[in-house]
Formats: sequence, C-alpha cells, structure tokens
Amino acid sequence: MSAELGLGEARGPSAGEGPASYRRIASLALPALVVLAAEPVYLLIDTAVVGHLGAVPLAGLALGGTLMGLAPFIGAVLAYGTTARAARRFGAGDRAGAVAEGVQGTWIALAAGLAMIVLVELFAGALTAAMGDSPAVAGAAAEWLRVAILGAPFLLVAGAGQGWMRAVQDTKRPMWFVTFSFLVSAALAPILVYPAGLGLVGSAWANVVAQAIAGSLFVAALRRERVSLRVDWPLMSKQLVANRDLILRGSAFQISSFSATAVAARVGTAALGAHQIGMQLWFFAALALDAVAIAAQALVGADLGADRPAAARASARRVTWVGLGYGTVFMLIVLVLLPLLPRLFTDDAAVHDQLAHVWPWLVVMLPLAGVVFALDGVLIGAGDLRFMRNMTLIAIFSGLPLTWLTLVFGWGLTGIWAALAVSVLVRLALIMWRMRSGAWIVTGAERV
Repeated sequence: MSAELGLGEARGPSAGEGPASYRRIASLALPALVVLAAEPVYLLIDTAVVGHLGAVPLAGLALGGTLMGLAPFIGAVLAYGTTARAARRFGAGDRAGAVAEGVQGTWIALAAGLAMIVLVELFAGALTAAMGDSPAVAGAAAEWLRVAILGAPFLLVAGAGQGWMRAVQDTKRPMWFVTFSFLVSAALAPILVYPAGLGLVGSAWANVVAQAIAGSLFVAALRRERVSLRVDWPLMSKQLVANRDLILRGSAFQISSFSATAVAARVGTAALGAHQIGMQLWFFAALALDAVAIAAQALVGADLGADRPAAARASARRVTWVGLGYGTVFMLIVLVLLPLLPRLFTDDAAVHDQLAHVWPWLVVMLPLAGVVFALDGVLIGAGDLRFMRNMTLIAIFSGLPLTWLTLVFGWGLTGIWAALAVSVLVRLALIMWRMRSGAWIVTGAERV
C-alpha cells in the first residue's frame, strides 16, 4: 500500500493487473473529492460572508472572482497536463520519471503565477470596468482582485503538485495539504471581513493565506523526492506542448464564463449576484464530480502505460457508471437543500427572485455532468488532448450564441443558464461517440 500512495519506492502497476475495481476507484476518488471540494467550499463560504455586506460587494466579488478564475484554470491545466504524462511513466514502472514531470510543472507554475501578478496589477481597473456597467461594482472588483492575485503562484504550484501526486496514485497527501490550508482560510475570512474591518478585501487576503500554505506544502513534498529539481528544458517543452491543447480547451471555458458574467451584469446587479451564487454552486458540484475524473486519469494512464488496453476500457466503463451515480446524488442533495440555499447566501429579496431562474438548469445538469466529467478524466489519462480541445471548442461555441442573444431578447438568467446546458449536452454527445470509437486507446510510456 505504501507503494501505491507514493510513500516508498513505488513502481508502476504490473502488467498482469486487471481493470480497476470500484473499490480502487473510490480509494483514489474520495481523497481527491476532499481536495476538489475544499476551494469551492471556501468560495461558497466567502460568497456567503461577502453577500451579507450588500449587493455591490457581492457583485464585485462576482466580477473579480470571474477574472481570478484564470488562476485555478491554469492550475487545473498544469495538474491535468502533468498527470496525463506522468501517469503513463508510473504505469511503465518509472516513478522517478513521473515525479520529474512534476518538477518541470512546478517551474512552469511559478513563472505563470508571477506573470499573472504583473498583468493584473497593471490592468485590474480596466478589466473590471470592461466587464460591468456599474463603476461602484467595477471598483470593488478591482480592489479585491489586486490582493487576490498575490496568491496565484502558490495556487499554480499546488496544481502542479497535485498533478504528479495523482499520477503516482497518491491522493491522500494532497487531501491533507489542501484541507488544512482552506480550513485556516475559512476561519480567517469572516474575521478579516467583519471584526478587522477590511470588508471585501479581507476575503481576498484570506484566499491568499490559503494558497500560500498549500503551495508551500506541495513544494516541501517535492523536495523530499529523490529527483533533480533543476530546470530540464527538453522535458519542460514536452509539457508545454501537452498543456497547449488543455490551455485552448480551458480558454473556451473562460470565454463562456466571462460572457455569462458580462451579460448577467447588464441584466442588473441582482441578476449578477444571483448568477454568482449559482455559478459557485455549479463550480462546487463540477469540481466535486471531477474527483471521479481524477481517479480515471491515474488509472487509465497507468493501464495504457503498462500496455493494458482491455483494462483501460473496463476502467472507463466503471468510471462512467460511478460518474452517473455521483451526479445523481448531487442532484438529490441540491433538491433537498433548495428551500434553504437562497437565504444562506444573501437576504436580498431581488437576488432571491433572480435565483428562481437558475435552479431548474442547475438541477437538470448535474447527472449529465457526472458522466461528462468522468469521461473527461478517461481521455485526459489517455492523453487524448487534441480531441478534448476540439470537443470543448465545439460545445462552448454551440451554447455561446444563446448567452449573447439574451441581451437582444431579454431572456435574463434563463438564457444564460440554457446556454450552459446546451454546452454540457453537446460535450456529452461528442465524448460518448469518442469512447465508442476506441480511437483514444494508445498504449506506451508516452503517447505519440
């Protein structure tokens, strides 16, 4: 067991192993769930804390948080890109090579995080002003963003660290690292916002503290590994190529998110506040559902790296059923909590009215998302990144016209959330077709 968790001289899975059992999927997915849920839970707490400051600070958090979303997006790219390459090496019996992928991912993370700080500090005001019509909301968002961005290097380093740890099938240490850091931050946020009198900016400082703690813990874990910590330019260049398709894919998601927030801002301040609450719940569910995808990345990547295509197929089938069941459970939880959720986040009656347009779409999408995200993990583990890129671009740009037509026809949040549902349905259709084709199955220590 210590080898599986990456705590000893672990080797990749032997060639004779069969497909992952449901128990093995759960042993990887459940710790990953805690990691993935930690940040959105903090963001939900943050939204609730800020929401009681009033509609303008809540809307400012919505604008600033959307722009800050670029950092976790890049962190996810680094995590998934590292896992996609490192899991195959682990499956082929080269654990040191898998960890070396994490070293280069960490250097990329540091560089990207520092670049983000420079850009945001220079252009925060212009960016938030372009996103919304209200100068008060834009000013609040810029003030929050200039502080929150200071945590970007740490957040990205944590993403790279999760990537190589998942690849060597160690999801327990990331669970403890992230849980500890966000517990500290969740306790700190209300103190800084209210008793300390920092208001909206206090939530940003709490966010930075969490990211600094998590990033430092992942760096310490990497230093304990017996691999070189130097920059390896040839290996780094391969990672950048692998990340290219994930970046383009993630950029499409960011365009969709920015567009939805910009349109919601033009519908009204109450609509923007309701959209912020709905999107934080959606992000929470999406990231939590992604726990199954993380298990799939590690298991399918290792199966293909060890030249076990039949085991990879069987693991993919089991992951699909787990994802569907998982998404259905989330749907039922939301339905049960629906009467309580609006007042948990804000007392503003206008925001409550706008939330009524969000709930039906959120509930319907959850089971579908469970399948989509699980199979995303299968294809990322297989290194089928070019298809992932193309599928996402098609899906996002299928729904995006509905978002913008909302401004013309006055559909409000119904139009914005219908567009998101269309994107999810298109992704589901395309990814099911890809799975049936078998074109994703390519064996070997490195996908060519």
